[in-house]
Amino acid sequence: MRTGYRPRTFVLELVMVAAAVAFLFPVYALVTLAFKDPGQIANAPLSPPNPPSVKSFGTAWQSASLGSALLNSTLITVSSVIALIVLGSLAAYFLARRASRLSYSLYILFLVGIILPFQLGMIPLYQLVNDLGLLGTYQGMILFYTGIQLPFTVFLYTGFIRSLPADYTNAALIDGASHLQAFGYVIFPLLRPITGTVLILNAVHIWNDFFTPLLYLGGSGRETVPVRVFAFVNEYTSDYGLVAAGLVLAALPILVVFLILQRYVIRGFSSGLKG
Repeated sequence: MRTGYRPRTFVLELVMVAAAVAFLFPVYALVTLAFKDPGQIANAPLSPPNPPSVKSFGTAWQSASLGSALLNSTLITVSSVIALIVLGSLAAYFLARRASRLSYSLYILFLVGIILPFQLGMIPLYQLVNDLGLLGTYQGMILFYTGIQLPFTVFLYTGFIRSLPADYTNAALIDGASHLQAFGYVIFPLLRPITGTVLILNAVHIWNDFFTPLLYLGGSGRETVPVRVFAFVNEYTSDYGLVAAGLVLAALPILVVFLILQRYVIRGFSSGLKG
């Protein structure tokens, strides 16, 4: 046994390996089912595909109209995230730089918005969207996601801006800039780490959400990818190969975004908490 290698270390390593297996097994099962034909799934669902088949991907793409679903998901996700970044950063700048009862009260209000589950207001929100004539529209979904995710976005941005020296803002104001100019030209470029965190966390949530698009977009022809993939599952039959292939296709775009921005996630989130 190596020097300093204690039984406790061995136990911790076993726990980490078990946790890794627990996390990786669903991914293995998903990819394995996606590359199998129905006959292979019926005989040995979890064995490696032999030979691999990509037929399920083509069938899933055509039968569920995943091309249009991907466009719907992309439009809703990108628009919502842009709105969250703009509104969240501006609101956080005011909350972080104005030491007043109003700013403190608004900050507490945003924190309450994080704690309260949106399910409490599910029926009134649905009725409001319906009354506004936005049911089954992209605008209704973008408005919904912006409102629901804004408290968390403001929380992250506020903590990060508070960790920045106020001298940056003061210097810009002394030079004659307005608060909006100081934010746009000085503060916002410094928010790149937390903006990456805000982008990826909100994008993953919106992209993978199933219940809200099912409720607000069901039957409109503007369904997102999770709702379209759900069409492969019904009360009597379930084609797990098509479901797995659809889920793999749905996960690829957001996985690429996450891999590109992953270095910002922990750094931005930790900086926000520190602030």
